[in-house]
Amino acid sequence: MSSFSRRKLLGATAAGAALLAAPSIPRAQATAVRWGEMLAPSHPQVQMVDRIAAEVKEKTSGRIDIQSFPNGQLGSGRDMMEAVSAGALHMTTDGAGALAALLPALSVIEAPYLWRDAAHMAKSVSSPQFKKMNDDLIARRQMRLASVTYYGKRHLTTGTKNVRSPADMGGFKLRVPPVDVFRAMAEAWGAVATPVNFNELYLALNQGAVDGQENPLPTIQSGKFFEVQKFLVLTEHIITPRLVIINDGFYRGLRNADRDVLETALANGAKWQDAELLKQEASLVDTLRASGMTVVQPDVKAWREPVLAKVPARFASVWGAGTFDALAAL
Repeated sequence: MSSFSRRKLLGATAAGAALLAAPSIPRAQATAVRWGEMLAPSHPQVQMVDRIAAEVKEKTSGRIDIQSFPNGQLGSGRDMMEAVSAGALHMTTDGAGALAALLPALSVIEAPYLWRDAAHMAKSVSSPQFKKMNDDLIARRQMRLASVTYYGKRHLTTGTKNVRSPADMGGFKLRVPPVDVFRAMAEAWGAVATPVNFNELYLALNQGAVDGQENPLPTIQSGKFFEVQKFLVLTEHIITPRLVIINDGFYRGLRNADRDVLETALANGAKWQDAELLKQEASLVDTLRASGMTVVQPDVKAWREPVLAKVPARFASVWGAGTFDALAAL
């Protein structure tokens, strides 16, 4: 994290601590709520934050002012998750795999080749497995899952190598998030798993520090990875969520009416974001092709089989025996 970002986050710590320590004291001025994001302002996820902020501000008559900090202004995803846990930051959004650094069992929600589609993934929220993970996150890290959003199907991109099957991945330096499940997936394909923070990814691709990366189509587009990647390989390896997390002390300290407003705005924002992402996905293959990428339609089964042969068994002790199969059967 830069020294500027650290100063901002440390400054937020004092304000956040004061807010959490005295949640019931009436305030004449607006309560500033900081929401950190790794993604660019053009991504529907950040646009969702802005829509939620506008709805909350209007319906609370300005009492709650949600301020978004996109593009990793407040540090890495891990920095922001730790800040939410500590109460220095009110809210952030990240993947289940990344959140697993704080609660390992959560990584199952982002397991490769688990979900059939977005609707299947949405069923997980009402499952007993999900409720237990949320209860554990509150108890252990003082933050809760406030909303689950659809982040898209993840696909592979490469810089110069025309990859069509895992047989082409030997020695391939594949950027993955700093998440164990993603590393295991890359290794099951025979690739060299290379963790890089998202806000450093474009430069790493441009300089050849990694040979390729994997992300949903809207992220490939908003991150302008088409400028530094030639091939788009439609592997569909993960249908991934992004989870909105909120400091539990701040959440419980809200007045009931304001908490209801926030929860309604979160639900409305997530519904809009999910629809927008699905709409973008429907057209983005053609958009990326028009931007100069060569689109490869591989045999998805060839990519799925080596992953399912190794990854679920490797993480069974972390996820809980039978959890992967129970979620897959929803």
